[in-house]
Amino acid sequence: MARFHFVLVFFLCYYCLPFHSSAAISNVPTKLVNDICNQTSNYSFCVESLYSDPRTPDADAYELAYVSFGLAYLNATATQDSIAKLLKNKTASAASLKRLKICKRDYHKAVSALEQAFNDLNSETYFQLAKLAGRAAAAADNCQSSFEGTHDYSPLATMNACLKALSGICVVVSKFFTGSG
Repeated sequence: MARFHFVLVFFLCYYCLPFHSSAAISNVPTKLVNDICNQTSNYSFCVESLYSDPRTPDADAYELAYVSFGLAYLNATATQDSIAKLLKNKTASAASLKRLKICKRDYHKAVSALEQAFNDLNSETYFQLAKLAGRAAAAADNCQSSFEGTHDYSPLATMNACLKALSGICVVVSKFFTGSG
């Protein structure tokens, strides 16, 4: 089952992020999903991401927190795997490898933050959730920034954008637990 979610999230993030359309949304979002996604930077991405998990149609805010942080975690760990493969590339330039090592550190931070968020959810300690989601987004931003101003194309651009967007969903969902939502 976890493998299925990984493949689904990878497909969603890698292939669908730049090409979202409202036609791809087959279900009418619940009021809760609609309220959450209206507060994100990309409504369609939010709805499609949340509905990639079969729990979403019947989920309350608590379960949507698990869904959203789970999606972000799967993206971050998949990106870690991609970075590891890219670092093994014998033809990569020294400059590219240096940038990828920065991304490796950033994604270690992102995964750690998202793991801590799961611990907080499990212990019903919600006040750090938004901050932890912000750390994951900042890690994706920092990774992407390491490629800016260079001639190197970021092979992680789509996954960075996806983690940032998924983290944004996590921030919104987190507001339901801190009284600011």
